Amino acid sequence: MANNSQTNPIHNIDPNTGFCSQTRIFHSLRPNIPLPPPSLPLSIAHYALSLLPPATAASTTPVLIDSLTGRHVSYSLFLHQIKTLSSSLLSLAPLSKGHVAFILAPSSLHIPLLYFSLLSLGLTISPANPLGSDSDVTHQVRLTKPVIAFATSSTSHKIPNLPYGTVLIDSPHFLSMIDGTSGSFDSDNDPVEVSQSETAAILFSSGTTGRVKGVSLTHRNFIALIGGIYHLRHNHNDESRHVSLFPLPLFHVFGFFALVSAIAFGGTLVMMQRFDFDGMLKAVERYRITRVPVAPPLVVALTKSELVNRYDLSSLRLLGCGGAPLGKEVAENFKAKFPNVEILEGYGLTESGGAVSRMVGGDEAKRHGSVGRLEHSMEAKIVDPVSGEALLPSQKGELWLRGPTIMKGYVGDKKATAETLDSEGWLKTGDLCYFDSHGFLFIVDRLKELIKYKAYQVPPAELEHLLLSNPHIADAAVIPYPDEDAGEIPMAFVVRKRGSNISASMVMDFVEKQVAPYKKIRRVCFVELIPKSPAGKILRRELAAYALSTASSKL
Repeated sequence: MANNSQTNPIHNIDPNTGFCSQTRIFHSLRPNIPLPPPSLPLSIAHYALSLLPPATAASTTPVLIDSLTGRHVSYSLFLHQIKTLSSSLLSLAPLSKGHVAFILAPSSLHIPLLYFSLLSLGLTISPANPLGSDSDVTHQVRLTKPVIAFATSSTSHKIPNLPYGTVLIDSPHFLSMIDGTSGSFDSDNDPVEVSQSETAAILFSSGTTGRVKGVSLTHRNFIALIGGIYHLRHNHNDESRHVSLFPLPLFHVFGFFALVSAIAFGGTLVMMQRFDFDGMLKAVERYRITRVPVAPPLVVALTKSELVNRYDLSSLRLLGCGGAPLGKEVAENFKAKFPNVEILEGYGLTESGGAVSRMVGGDEAKRHGSVGRLEHSMEAKIVDPVSGEALLPSQKGELWLRGPTIMKGYVGDKKATAETLDSEGWLKTGDLCYFDSHGFLFIVDRLKELIKYKAYQVPPAELEHLLLSNPHIADAAVIPYPDEDAGEIPMAFVVRKRGSNISASMVMDFVEKQVAPYKKIRRVCFVELIPKSPAGKILRRELAAYALSTASSKL
């Protein structure tokens, strides 16, 4: 039964689309799920660990494995270390609820432990990209106002002086805080009561269209998200223990919620300190990985790379794909190469806690081009960007969202918050989308990234998917390029596949044969690499700046 919690129950909701003709709101077709009452004091850390089967919590089953060294931590030890580190942190500094802890470190076995310890104490975690520039980090610290930071010896120099300093997580001192030999462990510390409405994490938006923003997400946001996935798994009788590889950065919302949910479900997480494709393939073979959360570029790489033939990847069963749209041809080519591996696509934003819609099960996975159905308790509208009118199924417009996982707002930026969240709680995503006749969501493109060719709008993602279907092209991106007559023309940045000598004219001819005339690629530049965010989103601003500053771009 579709969720109807925020509208009058007499409204008629179409059971196929979830659309209410009276309110013009799309409702989730997922079943309602039991969640703790919002008034109950509960952190996301305690909620996630409460979902663990008691036998798993007390077991020697590995919860974390370092992909390079094979070093691992069992569930029983992990739970003990959370308590030990929490106690050590309270002895180190007068930390209290609401304080922000800034984290600037690459993925390691220490990061999940640090997250769970800080969250259980009611602190707000704010993890950032350890490869960020000094100015990026300064901006992020200015936004979040942390009292303490956690870094490594290679990243700590980027962090300014803070009230309680910076703790090096690759130091002997931090190790002693984990194992209780620092002399500060007190197992009798009273548990901290954390309100679900308090901010759990400040995560940074990708910044593909401007300066990064700090997104404030509450414990309730993540409880609703993790609880929904947990109960959906049980409803589909998925009780098996999964071994997941984590190539995703843990500072990104996709990596963060995937980490918390994997631990809540009693899985084993194989951590990669830094991503490299060959290392990922080795890890899949060595640890018999069953599932991997990925961004579309990784699906492309798995499909086109000859390296995959050197490894035994037969344990793989599922790729959870998000971060950017996945082309139909890419998905079909992947399925032809890996017939026993399911790709389940999903869609989310940092502002939605990382989840809006997703596919569940093999039948939904066949809906190529879609990012699945709305998550439980989520509501959506498709809004005409010009008139503001809410549209019908199959009509394209800006996607607006409302539900229990939507952010509180942007920290330190009331103007951006007011522009993104309206007075009724609707989040304006900036994504051009539509729902089909079966309630599946389709992402067309970013509204701000649409190429305005004369009177037409050209979605870059459509042309990118087409380019990636060419066997001579390893990667591609399309941007608007200024043109005196047309306003903007589609320009393609292309990475040739190794050994290929495909020319610009061949690229343009390939696309021209398959699209309407106004969508033709009219300019091509060959590059070694397409710049992307950690989530796999194309950094079009960088490409646009390069195109405008380089008069010698190949035509």
